[in-house]
Amino acid sequence: MKNESLNVYNEPLKICGTNPITGAYRDGCCNTGNNDIGTHTVCAIVNNSFLKFSKSMGNDLTKDNPLYNFKGLKEGDKWCLCVSRWIEAYNENVAPPIILESTHIKTLEYISIDILEKFNIKKK
Repeated sequence: MKNESLNVYNEPLKICGTNPITGAYRDGCCNTGNNDIGTHTVCAIVNNSFLKFSKSMGNDLTKDNPLYNFKGLKEGDKWCLCVSRWIEAYNENVAPPIILESTHIKTLEYISIDILEKFNIKKK
């Protein structure tokens, strides 16, 4: 039986995004595990400032990658980000807003809930 994933509030993890389908396991959730090399636990609503920053760091999320059946992201897309990249963006004042109900509890091993709360957007 699979353990239920939890969010930063220690509640069941909600879906982050399905259009495009996100998550390290492409299940729409910011689940993580041994096969998730980048710890893709932060459910973000990407914006152009973040996308430009990510590209400058060597990861162009706006570019299609057919190998992974990935259509590039655009502003407003919900996406499970690597926690380390979100922290880098935070340190550069370009961190995108996040949905904490859909952000995995493992994120708290890297950054405090107090900082995360400042970027929280309630899921609609």
